[in-house]
Amino acid sequence: QMQLAESGGGLVQAGGSLRLSCAASGRTFSMITMAWFRQAPGKEREFVAGINRSAARTSYADSVKGRFTISRDNAKNTLFLQMNMLKPNDTAVYYCAGDAHTGVAISLSRRDYDYWGQGTQVTVSS
Repeated sequence: QMQLAESGGGLVQAGGSLRLSCAASGRTFSMITMAWFRQAPGKEREFVAGINRSAARTSYADSVKGRFTISRDNAKNTLFLQMNMLKPNDTAVYYCAGDAHTGVAISLSRRDYDYWGQGTQVTVSS
């Protein structure tokens, strides 16, 4: 089992930046694909960005390409999401997730992820 804890959310004006962190417990972190998802009120949870275990491969939703950057520090069991040029429609609860079945592929489906954090709220004001 692996436990995940997000931090770094908050209130920011449009055009601003935030950096989310996700601290993972256990030895599994460095071996598996990790991702960020988000869920806005009344909407389904959606894929934001993913990174494989070596960080050699990343994947982004079209809506965040060029603005968000996912990274990881396997020595510190920590996942990051740098969010720049934030927009009001980026407002959501952001979750980090781990896929226990692979360290190479990056799935865009929330159903493929086994470990989830509690989420951190990001609110972008216009």
